[in-house]
Amino acid sequence: MTSLVRLGNAMGAAGIAVALLVAFGLQFGLKELPCPLCILQRVALVLCGFGFLLNLRFGAQPLHYGLSILAALFGVAAAGRQVLLHIVPGSGAYGSAIMGLHLYTWSLILFVAVVAGVALLMIMGGRPDHDRSDHQAAMRFRGIHRFAAYLLIAATLANALNSFAQCGPVECADNPAGYWVAKYLP
Repeated sequence: MTSLVRLGNAMGAAGIAVALLVAFGLQFGLKELPCPLCILQRVALVLCGFGFLLNLRFGAQPLHYGLSILAALFGVAAAGRQVLLHIVPGSGAYGSAIMGLHLYTWSLILFVAVVAGVALLMIMGGRPDHDRSDHQAAMRFRGIHRFAAYLLIAATLANALNSFAQCGPVECADNPAGYWVAKYLP
């Protein structure tokens, strides 16, 4: 795998981690809980990021790129549904607008960008890596690549804990009003 493709995968994983952390930060900053479709979009982002992460750790493989593309298509479906729910004037919107667009619209744009980015990385990458030596792969997995991995894992864990605190072991409310765990805290 060329260094440019490795950098592209690291940037993809770090970019998705930053997007997850921004959504997480805006949730607390604007005091707006994510709806079930928002949570599904976050899951799709995590899966896209882990496709990039697998490429960084084990070498570029079509299987890893396929995971990112399928996750992005799932995200397009979830974000597209939410955009279409609120596209009619007067139907209302969910959450605050950021730079004129709501987060679900930004998610739709991001998922399309992931599909385009993965296609570009696949074109630039050429043939898949057949070097699966764990020692050699581990030696290449440091610096910015390792930082991107840890950032994505931290963002994933934070969002998972937040989703559980919000919904608990049951289905999330369509219009969440508070955290499920708050019912059990003094």
